[in-house]
Amino acid sequence: MWHGFITILIPQNSIKAVVLANSLYVHGVQFMSIQVRRLSTDAATSTSTDTNLGLKHTEPSRVLKCSSSTYYNLRMLELKLKNPSHPSRGIPTAITCLVTLLKEPVARSLFVQADGVKLLVPLISPASTQQSIQLLYETCLCVWLFSYYEPAIEYLATSRTLQRLIEVVKGSTKEKVVRVVILTLRNLLPKGTFGAQMVDLGLPQIVQSLKAQAWSDEDLLEALNQLGDGLKANIKKMSSFDKYKHEVLLGHLDWSPMHKDPIFWRENITKFEENDFQILRVLITILDTSGDPRALAVACFDLSQFIQYHPAGRVIVNDLKAKERVMKLMNHENPEVTKNALLCIQRLFLGAKYASFLQA
Repeated sequence: MWHGFITILIPQNSIKAVVLANSLYVHGVQFMSIQVRRLSTDAATSTSTDTNLGLKHTEPSRVLKCSSSTYYNLRMLELKLKNPSHPSRGIPTAITCLVTLLKEPVARSLFVQADGVKLLVPLISPASTQQSIQLLYETCLCVWLFSYYEPAIEYLATSRTLQRLIEVVKGSTKEKVVRVVILTLRNLLPKGTFGAQMVDLGLPQIVQSLKAQAWSDEDLLEALNQLGDGLKANIKKMSSFDKYKHEVLLGHLDWSPMHKDPIFWRENITKFEENDFQILRVLITILDTSGDPRALAVACFDLSQFIQYHPAGRVIVNDLKAKERVMKLMNHENPEVTKNALLCIQRLFLGAKYASFLQA
């Protein structure tokens, strides 16, 4: 077996790296290790560099220069991500090298064209050990770099990348991981439907929680403020049904005007059918799981509103097994809950017309 050094050549104005190869199979030669050592950094941008890999947390260089070695090295790393030659070191060393290469816009373009972004998505998951945290951090750095490249953003929008990033930032306590994820989310916020998805996934509440923590990184604090302000602006632009859906999916039900607004229910009743009656299913889950009397009362009322305004409301609510849950709440200690549970049951048994007559 031959042991030695292999140099990954990177275009001018980039980080030059010396790679001590380990576990990388190229043209029949089996190497023993991969480590990246930074020799110099480019001056394409003027902000501070990342302390780990010389990457800047502002938009990377847009200088498009290419060499045959860039394509070869990317292809080599793509193959290593698909078929790691070492069970524990193969993927981490490939990601370390990939971060360095992706600093060049042309490298990002080539990697996207090769459909390589999908190889990163499974690596975005909460981590606990030091090695897995570093792998997560460097994977998120790759995604951050792609957040400046439109073709890559189009792929990120159709994958589970956003959900995974939010899961990571919700559960991570490592500041560098939180920083790079928040910076990525800030970049994605104005793109396509990312803003609406972030609201649906509960990111505004997560950002508020993160802002209350004691972070030392000023870039992170600034990014949290910017992301929070952007999400608030996004919520203001949402339609009344989007706001309602956001409220229900988070389980934070309150007597906002739309719950009792006949126009809202008439105009939006068919939207409750979306995603196999997702909103109704969540309302029924709230009846089982919430300890908040206000949320229970509103959920019962909204179910009764659906029965009233949807032509097949009674049948659908019965098919979703809501009756048993609502009946249990008729003996609830809170009078607001019992009142709205009774209304829902009346509409289930008697129909909207007769139930409304009795209520009057």
